[in-house]
Amino acid sequence: MGFSTVPCNEFVEVLASKAPVPGGGGASALVGAVGTALGNMVGSLTVGKKKYADVEAEMYELKEKCDKLQAELLRLIERDAEVFEPLSKAYGMPRETEEEKAEKARVMAVVLKDACSVPMEIMEKCCEAIDIIAVFAEKGSKLAISDAGVGAAFCKAALKGASLNVYINTKSMADRELAEELNAKCDKMLEDYTAKADAVFDSVLGRLK
Repeated sequence: MGFSTVPCNEFVEVLASKAPVPGGGGASALVGAVGTALGNMVGSLTVGKKKYADVEAEMYELKEKCDKLQAELLRLIERDAEVFEPLSKAYGMPRETEEEKAEKARVMAVVLKDACSVPMEIMEKCCEAIDIIAVFAEKGSKLAISDAGVGAAFCKAALKGASLNVYINTKSMADRELAEELNAKCDKMLEDYTAKADAVFDSVLGRLK
């Protein structure tokens, strides 16, 4: 099932069910794509306007980046589902004998690393999107700045949501050095980009009220 291409109502219904995927990771990727698209819309409403001719080239460049980010985030909805299945199976592997314990540990090390890689990538894409949306909010059409604010809020939510899907997997890692390295990367992105998204939102809010 292609979760990035099903109708919205179907995605929400499956998300609400006991089906293992999509879950928080896939949902975060979708929210990130929607937030990025909202920023992209600000660019779309800015280009072609005489009033914003001096920033038109920059707007087109940022829109191209958003197009790519949107596609990548939608792809990550599918990737998140793909990496969850082997992780789910690995948790159910037998561990009665020493050989079984060793094999389960070997498999778990691989699948946990894979399961972390997708939400980590979602976070990275959301950080890129927040950087772009900050420019749209600053230089884009004033008639659409509310959409930049919403886009920043959505990308922040997606960033935080994806982080939990990293942390839940690093918690189970036997390789604590790798786990702490991944946690530190997440911590840094959360620290820097939740603040940046909040700054964009607050700036937009201040200009609207």
